[in-house]
Amino acid sequence: MQHIIDRFISYVTIDTESDPKSDTTPSTKKQLDLAKLLVKELKAMGMTDVTIDKNGYVMATLESNVEHEVPTIGFVSHYDTTPDFTGANVKPQIIENYDGGDIMLNKEQNIVLSPSYFKDLLLYKGQTLITTDGTTLLGADDKAGITEIMSAMEYLIQHPEIKHGKIRVGFTPDEEIGRGAHKFDVEKFGCDWAYTMDGSQIGELEYENFNAAGAKITFKGKSVHPGYAKGKMINSMLLASKFISKLPKKEIPEKTKGYEGFFHVVGITGSIEETVIELIIRDHSAKKFTKRKEFIHELANKFNKKWKKQFGDEIVIAEVKDQYYNMKEKVEPVFHIVEIAEKAMKELGIKPIIKPIRGGTDGCQLSYKGLPCPNIFAGGHNFHGKYEYVPVESMVKATEVIVKIAEITAARKN
Repeated sequence: MQHIIDRFISYVTIDTESDPKSDTTPSTKKQLDLAKLLVKELKAMGMTDVTIDKNGYVMATLESNVEHEVPTIGFVSHYDTTPDFTGANVKPQIIENYDGGDIMLNKEQNIVLSPSYFKDLLLYKGQTLITTDGTTLLGADDKAGITEIMSAMEYLIQHPEIKHGKIRVGFTPDEEIGRGAHKFDVEKFGCDWAYTMDGSQIGELEYENFNAAGAKITFKGKSVHPGYAKGKMINSMLLASKFISKLPKKEIPEKTKGYEGFFHVVGITGSIEETVIELIIRDHSAKKFTKRKEFIHELANKFNKKWKKQFGDEIVIAEVKDQYYNMKEKVEPVFHIVEIAEKAMKELGIKPIIKPIRGGTDGCQLSYKGLPCPNIFAGGHNFHGKYEYVPVESMVKATEVIVKIAEITAARKN
């Protein structure tokens, strides 16, 4: 267990925050600090065909140790952390034998991780937790996944008595800004299927995710001296506010769960002359997803009709772009890949929690590029903020799941 703790801490203390404003891949050079370390470690442990391409995608092979033909499987994680909260100067804290009470993350700032607010903590009473110091995120999303894949490969190399086919591992940049799979070379990876190790709670197994789109809605205005503005001024900020008020009030992230979709306003910038709203659109149902996108265009058209006489041109311009789709469509035809992961968990005494992802992973994009790729738990909780933590025992179990999947795949009659 200490080996996994040491490995995880060595990864999270490297700042790999991605940047949505950058056009390069990776979006930040500092991500390569971890990518290069992974290349070094993969070679040192005995993996073959270890490569890092010009965009920072790391791949490596563990060769088969059986004579018969076995499907080539892959395991994928991303090494960037979200720009939503700082990932610089991470100072992990280790809480041994967690007692089920409040955890003081930062005494000076009185930042407390409490089970009264984060009830999942109580699932891990008696276990070893790794938390933040309250000033940064932790980076378990997804350096826990990387730790587990690296540890599983190392274990398989050290235990050749465990039979397995050819295994490929892949580590990607920029997943947190939606680009993780964009330049992933599926053909080079060469797998029949793969798994992302990017879930949360122990037992999670996911093959459904949101359909996702981003919308940029621009509102035009007319600036006139406020003392003489009657009947002349059009304040684009007020138009934008009115537009937001027309979105379904109960269909927002903080009021939805399970398969329920939402509209989520993520940014507003503006002046009297021009205001821009950025929002994201999410739904598991392809039909409802299409209706949500249509709703935005219809609402924009209503505003344009209402203001056409006074403004002349279009007063609202709505641009909606698809981001990724529900992988269910690509995974269901090869459902045995989910069943293998489920079987692996059950054999290890883990209760599988099969549920939809309220988000996306590299796997959903990879699935549409021809690599079916369900998602498996990595163990962390409260991603993207100062309350992030991971139970070490969950990382150990995730490592064991990877090993067991390799074993079951090799033993399975195709």
